[in-house]
Amino acid sequence: MSTPSFPPDQAPEGKSYAVLAGGCFWCTEAIYVEMMGVEKVESGYTGGQIKNPAYREVCTGRTGHAEGVRITFDPELVSYGQLLEVFWRTHDPTTLNRQGADVGTQYRSAIFPQDEEQERVARASMAAAEEAGLWDDPIVTTIEPAAAFYVAEDYHQDFYRTNAAHYQRYRAGCRRDARLEQLVHGLGKPIHDEQRLKRREVPAGVP
Repeated sequence: MSTPSFPPDQAPEGKSYAVLAGGCFWCTEAIYVEMMGVEKVESGYTGGQIKNPAYREVCTGRTGHAEGVRITFDPELVSYGQLLEVFWRTHDPTTLNRQGADVGTQYRSAIFPQDEEQERVARASMAAAEEAGLWDDPIVTTIEPAAAFYVAEDYHQDFYRTNAAHYQRYRAGCRRDARLEQLVHGLGKPIHDEQRLKRREVPAGVP
C-alpha cells in the first residue's frame, strides 16, 4: 500500500520539492539521484482520484494517477529550472501516455508545480524546450495542479540499485533509451539559461 502525502507539502527547512512524471518511475528516480543538489528522490503516484493506490491499481490505467517522483532538492545548489532541463532530455515528452513500450495514462509526461513560481518556471521552460527544437513533434506534457503524492511501496524505492539486474533488463526491454537516441537533437546545448528563464514571459497560447 502506498503512503499518502497531501499538499501543500512542506519540504524540509531550506529545501524544496519538485514532482515530475516521465514514464516508469524506476527510470526517473535513477536519473535524479545522481544530480548535485538533489537530496532525496521518492517514487510514487500522483494526479489521480484514488486514495492510497496500490501499484497493481495504478497499472490498470484507471486510477488517473501517473507514476512520478518527488525530488527533495537544495535550491542553493540546483534550481527548479535545471531539474526541468534534465526532465526534457531524459524522456520523450512528445508521445501521449507512452514511454517506449510502456503505454497508459500512468506513463504520461506531466509536471506538478508545487507553487505559483514553479508553475511559472514550468511553463516558461516548456516554451523554451519547444523553441529549442529538441523534438520533431510537439510537446504534449501536461502541467497539472499539485495533488496528493502517494509514496510507492518500499520495493519500488531505489529499484535501480536494489534490483539492478531486473532494472537493466526492464530498461533495455522497454526501449526507452533507443527511442531517445532516435529523437533528441542538440543534447550538448542548454535549452535555456537561468537568467532568461527567471524573467521570461510565457508566450500567448502556451497551455
